[in-house]
Amino acid sequence: MKYIITLIVLAFVLLHTAKAQRSETLFDEDWKFNKGDVANAEEDTFNDAGWRTIRLPHDWSVEDLPNSVSDSVTVTGPFLQSSVGATATGYTVGGTAWYRRHFTVNNSGGRQVSVLFDGVYMNSDVWVNGHFLGNHPYGYTPFYYNITSYLKPSGKQNTIAVRVRNEGRNSRWYSGSGIYRHVWLITTHPAHIQQWGVYITTPEVSAKAATASIQTTVENGQNNMPLTIKTYIVDAAGKTVAAAQQQAGNSSEVKTTIQLNKPHLWSPETPYLYTANTELWQNNHLVDKVATQFGVRSIEWSAVKGFLLNGQKVLLRGGCVHHDNGPLGAATIDRAEERKIELLKSVGYNAVRTSHNPPSRQFLDACDRLGMIVIDEAFDQWERPKNPQDYHLYFDTSWQKDIAAMVLRDRNHPSVIFWSIGNEVNERADSSGLRIAKQLRDAVKRLDATRPVTEAICAFWDHPGYKWDTTAAAFALLDVGGYNYQWKEYESDHAKYPERIMMGTESFPAEAYENWQQVQKHPYVIGDFVWTAMDYIGETGIGHTALDSLDAFAKAWPWFNAWCGDIDLIGGKKPQSYYRDIVWGRSKIEMLVHAPVPEGHKEVISYWGWPDEYPAYTFTGREGKPLQVHVYTQYPAVRLALNGKIIGEQTVATQARHSGISSSSFQPPLTATFTIPYQPGTLIAYGLVNGKIADSVILKTAGKPAQIQLTADRKQIGANKNDVSYITATVLDADGNVVPDTTFTLHFSVAGNGSIIATANANPAGMESFQQPVHRTFRGKCLAIVQPANAKGNIVVKAGAAGLKSGAITIEVQ
Repeated sequence: MKYIITLIVLAFVLLHTAKAQRSETLFDEDWKFNKGDVANAEEDTFNDAGWRTIRLPHDWSVEDLPNSVSDSVTVTGPFLQSSVGATATGYTVGGTAWYRRHFTVNNSGGRQVSVLFDGVYMNSDVWVNGHFLGNHPYGYTPFYYNITSYLKPSGKQNTIAVRVRNEGRNSRWYSGSGIYRHVWLITTHPAHIQQWGVYITTPEVSAKAATASIQTTVENGQNNMPLTIKTYIVDAAGKTVAAAQQQAGNSSEVKTTIQLNKPHLWSPETPYLYTANTELWQNNHLVDKVATQFGVRSIEWSAVKGFLLNGQKVLLRGGCVHHDNGPLGAATIDRAEERKIELLKSVGYNAVRTSHNPPSRQFLDACDRLGMIVIDEAFDQWERPKNPQDYHLYFDTSWQKDIAAMVLRDRNHPSVIFWSIGNEVNERADSSGLRIAKQLRDAVKRLDATRPVTEAICAFWDHPGYKWDTTAAAFALLDVGGYNYQWKEYESDHAKYPERIMMGTESFPAEAYENWQQVQKHPYVIGDFVWTAMDYIGETGIGHTALDSLDAFAKAWPWFNAWCGDIDLIGGKKPQSYYRDIVWGRSKIEMLVHAPVPEGHKEVISYWGWPDEYPAYTFTGREGKPLQVHVYTQYPAVRLALNGKIIGEQTVATQARHSGISSSSFQPPLTATFTIPYQPGTLIAYGLVNGKIADSVILKTAGKPAQIQLTADRKQIGANKNDVSYITATVLDADGNVVPDTTFTLHFSVAGNGSIIATANANPAGMESFQQPVHRTFRGKCLAIVQPANAKGNIVVKAGAAGLKSGAITIEVQ
């Protein structure tokens, strides 16, 4: 009997504790969606039975438009030639749309219920059961509402309605449209830890010990009973390594200090993470619990020492990225965010700038896990517009809550090292801009004083007559000065302002060597961030080349992506990345061959562009035509051989000869350039030291296309729709060589426990549907993205094309 009574009491205690504690539920399933404005859709009684049922995250701008026709001159896939965003947003379409979801919730016992939106683009209005909760204009910051007082009794159906207005010209790049990040339903005890209410810093760090300072902000509910906070630090293996207890009384903010012995330090090379489990106790009952991942690391910055991480100097090999995930649009699928960081790491980056807005939480989680330093950026404009309907309309009334949302959400991420308050804002150096910059800086510092504040500042192309020195007052407000395309100003600025710390927040691909030389040479220049690390939708073709002259900043229809990245839209390595490998010392020798330029013409390269070359030697039908070969190398001399015959030798250039106007003048430092008549076969570049061969790189001509090969980034994935597998389809010859110069239309099919959610290639001017299981190859490749069902099993993906042996691959869903 005692045993039975004990079990009953234990069950009661466990049930009571479970009900008291926090519940955070992913709120992504079973939303109703209607594109277009609808009267009275906010009302609880509105009939949405005819609307589409979708799952979040959702981006309607990447979906096929009505009347889409392949290769149409007006509408193809998600692209509309008359799109109001035009080249800026890659000819995609915004507009107004509605989302609705029906749900029940247990809100008995005074439990508090909130709904948290990770990101909605843009200008969202939210209702629960017909009650208006609020408007959130900015498309890139999270926000939440306490909906407790508007809910029906437990077990009764509630309705949440969201109107999203992505209207007019409001972005300079592809923004996406809709509830494109996750939504969470959060229930708590009346006494609970505030959203983003745990703040962890490591003010003292050494190899022997570290101090973790933990600040917890609580809401005590209605009874105002004394509270106790218990904190447990857990290592990566799940072992509790330190603990502390603090009587909170009736305070809303409690600070705790915990010592860690022999801590594992976080860095890009060793991204070790701890977890702080913060428990809130009231009257001997556990009423709330929050788990917060953090890293132990120290940062320092000065013009004398540069940037130090854990006492060691780090040079920032950085790249700028926009937030879209290529063929997935802006949809924040967790694996897509993680893969982005994996790709950046794979080509040598140790730092990323989230241009020009706060990223998703999942992006930063991946940076924490994989080891990537982050510039977390807030805004692309302040009070003055860059587009008529952009954020400037809301800046004065929204900036404080948006800065708070960014910093409070992101300040525990060890990967976040810098806060950026703006990018190339119009008022950057006048009195209004200085006032705003100081307000933004001070607001950031009040919430987190441990990190440097920066801002990306450019030359005065928009203010004729302004001198570069006009920026002095703006830089004086910053901990680190962000320079966009101004490496030539570093040394003269240092002479005038020796305490100023600098980094290249944007730079041109063709000036990779010059920028990196400044970083290596001067401690006050702590890094360089190229525009851009990855291709993105919008700003169409800013990295293009042309014959004889450039006719515009951006390329018109059918161009839809920027084509300026080191990594292409489906994850492939582009030519400038091979050059960067040489500049950064990741490789000793690389060889790329330029596509033939018609006789009598010259190639012109945009500021963000790169010559039309690639690491391939297959140009069918071009026999006898001259080809230009670039050998990028750290060796002092290069010998080139074709089919066993020496073509010539060259001393490697160490000074730039790139004028930005033609391929014949493009020869950046660390380059040897050869012109050869094309003959199929084997092309070998030898790196020479004192006339002797030290290294080599080989390119071979492919044969006729014969087969399709499918490869996956991962052949085992989780039974979770936030996981996906990226499957690359490659056209090969009979010997397994890539055939880059023939285009095929591939037809994909899938069987088993999943579906194809997107297809794409890297062609910046090849508009097609991202949603159909049919796609053309570009330079021998295209991509299919496969999403599993929420169950274990296998997914079999096949790809076929006329005249080719089909390919197949099996993905295991665990």
